[in-house]
Amino acid sequence: MPSRSQLKTVKRLLKSVSSKRARIVIEHILEHGQITTEDLEKMGYNHPPRAARDVREAGIPLETFRVQSSDGRSIAAYRFGNLSEIREERIRGRKTFPKKLKDDLYEISGGKCAICSGKFESRYLQIDHKVPYEVAGDEQESEWSTDDYMLLCGSCNRAKSWSCEHCENWLNDKLPLVCETCYWASPENYVHIALREVRRADILWNEDEVKAYERLKKAARRDQSPIPEHVKKIIENYLKG
Repeated sequence: MPSRSQLKTVKRLLKSVSSKRARIVIEHILEHGQITTEDLEKMGYNHPPRAARDVREAGIPLETFRVQSSDGRSIAAYRFGNLSEIREERIRGRKTFPKKLKDDLYEISGGKCAICSGKFESRYLQIDHKVPYEVAGDEQESEWSTDDYMLLCGSCNRAKSWSCEHCENWLNDKLPLVCETCYWASPENYVHIALREVRRADILWNEDEVKAYERLKKAARRDQSPIPEHVKKIIENYLKG
């Protein structure tokens, strides 16, 4: 259980937390000792882990545990973790990315998403930390090195967020070197995906390439295979010979 002095520290820092979702979670835990995914859904937050992530990204540790919902289901709940590990430098939230950083990343990538290689206008791409902010923060923000960031389309950014939020390293260990060897940080050179020994290849067909995709889809139907399985067969046959 957090001590009174630790809870006083949280209350003092609460005024500086910029994220509305984080403030709601913190205030609820201060009053009730915990907050459940059911509580968050009733408040209108349909993705409770995102609200909990906001608190963690604000530098306040949370623990996840299981409770029963009002209808008897097993659901997640959150309470304060070890408050001696509060990272006050994060309380004011993330710094705004400079426009030059995005412009430089866009030029380096050729306007492509780092995961699916789809080409997009700049406004459809989002700056992403290669190593999640929850793990490493913005320690290098004074330099804003393009080596630390990449551009992702909205779909790939959501996929990365979901995968990272369920990774043991993201939840507990927070070792940057583990993240650096993950697909989500280095899709061209990695050894695991969220600590699982799997490999993946994300492919996006753009504009004129859609015709090739339609041919692939027809071939997969003839083969009575899902498109990913059919692509695997094509690749295996090609590599054999």
